[in-house]
Amino acid sequence: MCGIAGIMSRSGRQRPDLEQISTMMAPLRHRGPDQSGVYLDPDLAMANLRLSIIGLGDGIQPIGNEDGTLWIVYNGEAFNYLELKAELIEKGHRFATSTDTEVLLHLYEEYGSTCLQRINGQFALAIWDSRKKELFLARDRVGIRPLFYVDTAERLCFASEIKAILALEGTRELDLESLAEVFTLWTTVPGRTVFQGVRELPPGHFLVVQKGRPSVPQPYWQIPFYPCDPALRGADEAAEQLRELLTDAVRLRLRADVPVGAYLSGGLDSSIIATLISRHGTSHLRTFSLGFQAAPFDESRYQRELIDHLGADNRQVLVSNEQIRAAFPDTVWHCEKPMLRTAPVPMFLLSRLVRDEGYKVVLSGEGADEILGGYNIFKEAKIRQFWSRYPASQRRPLLLEKLYPYIFSNPSRERHYLQEFFAVRERGADSPFFSHEIRWENSRKNLTFLSDDCRSALAVYDPLARLAETLPEGFAERDLLARAQHLEMELFLAGFLLSSQGDRVGMAHSVEMRHPFLDYRVIDFAFRLPARWKLRGLKEKYLLKRAFRGVIPESINNRDKQPYRAPIRELFSAQAPRDYVDDLLSETRLRESGYFNPHKVARLYAKFLNTPAGLSSEFQNMALVGALSTQILHEQFVKGERLRALGRVTPDRVVRGGETPAPHRGR
Repeated sequence: MCGIAGIMSRSGRQRPDLEQISTMMAPLRHRGPDQSGVYLDPDLAMANLRLSIIGLGDGIQPIGNEDGTLWIVYNGEAFNYLELKAELIEKGHRFATSTDTEVLLHLYEEYGSTCLQRINGQFALAIWDSRKKELFLARDRVGIRPLFYVDTAERLCFASEIKAILALEGTRELDLESLAEVFTLWTTVPGRTVFQGVRELPPGHFLVVQKGRPSVPQPYWQIPFYPCDPALRGADEAAEQLRELLTDAVRLRLRADVPVGAYLSGGLDSSIIATLISRHGTSHLRTFSLGFQAAPFDESRYQRELIDHLGADNRQVLVSNEQIRAAFPDTVWHCEKPMLRTAPVPMFLLSRLVRDEGYKVVLSGEGADEILGGYNIFKEAKIRQFWSRYPASQRRPLLLEKLYPYIFSNPSRERHYLQEFFAVRERGADSPFFSHEIRWENSRKNLTFLSDDCRSALAVYDPLARLAETLPEGFAERDLLARAQHLEMELFLAGFLLSSQGDRVGMAHSVEMRHPFLDYRVIDFAFRLPARWKLRGLKEKYLLKRAFRGVIPESINNRDKQPYRAPIRELFSAQAPRDYVDDLLSETRLRESGYFNPHKVARLYAKFLNTPAGLSSEFQNMALVGALSTQILHEQFVKGERLRALGRVTPDRVVRGGETPAPHRGR
């Protein structure tokens, strides 16, 4: 895994140079601490900072083809690179390295943009064709690896992280529409970032830049939808197919020239991945887990059960509320967007443990809930859909109490109020956003904490209307679970779990996360399954549990899902130390940045300090964390002191345009 960056001249007046690209490299050092290299010609400079995992001795980038006309910088893994390499050798290609990077370069040389369909992996890449003066940018199907770009009159800049672009281009104001999206949808609409003029290449897309002019991003993959698959004969056969697919996905993701470990939460998904590694790996299993000082968030008991079952060697970081509060600013720095949750912080601390233990690669269970029906929001939508058909039912609303015991146990909330909270609105289950409308409509109320100027500027902007424009044709006609799964994958998975809770906090400590459930073959198979094999009544991930019955301990296979959460309310008590939080949430600093109404936020913070834990709502928790993370983001990226202190990187290798790579032999 690596970091990449590049500068392409648009006008010919601003030629990219080594000093500029070295400035972009500095903020990416954490992504690639092992080696660095630069390609430089009059039209383009591009760089790679390498975390060496495959081809340890011969993988320094950029890598060129035989005659030096094509060059690649690459962040990611093509897990099927050995199979692709064999195919390319049969077609006459010759290789000078043992890396997957060179395989992808020759794959592009052979197939052009259609090469992306053949890659089973997670990646962001840039390929420069020096003859055509054409730059090709691409990102993996589900958005595991990030890629951002800025297009100005003089140049186009791209990078794995926004801070690399801002180090060169200068600080940017926050985009208010994107801020409204985060406070409503919990992330931005695909393609947008919270910085003015900075775009993100959407998952499953590529971009061609010819003579400095970028095309519209083109999709090569979309989240699948299959109304019905007649080839599926029965649940037993489907369970066996799922088990075989996941086993092969794990096998491919164990390919590395360094040791591979696993994250272990104690839940179903990570337990399955750890078990498959234990059965098919070539070395003793090393696992890494989180424990929490706050008991409601801790799953250590289940972690110990699987560790004993597998005989794994586990390392755990026990996270305190004080640690989460202290590490929050560094986490925001790496995530580069406001956050409404603190959940990325413990993952940031866990990846530090992985690095300190000498590991660079871990497998994790992300994606299983989205593709196989694991989230409470899917169950909630199913309950509410039935309720909308039988509005007089007294039994169905009670199921919501079972679904969210940590909400209904709050003594400040009456049952009648909570049933009204979940009630079906005017459009009923026909709304394309039915599954998520409660979450988003209530989250959107937190926009009232914005300043009068910001609210005025956003008066006519509706994030839900903007999201509706991105939905695929015929979306409203899909079944309820299919719609809900699409929204979770498009927004929450790509925009939060794989970024703020995945790549960004892992690579902060030079740790690569791999996700077998997000193998595109597993995704495609899962979306062919009927809804009843994912959500059986209110039992989540029915087919996955069936597939691994008898393989993992029954107590783990049968347990109800415990959503991964981290403390919020507990961080802002009167007993907490007076620190950056009090400074950034003071009326003076809130007025200075201008995003929030100082009086409203001050009253909310005072409520947290002066009332017992448990008496704030989930959305008030999100409002306070959102305000704090936005204030931190403003300090780090808009005022920009931390950006300006980064300096430059001196690359280990510089390739000048026109050089022929050595020791390639002709095709």
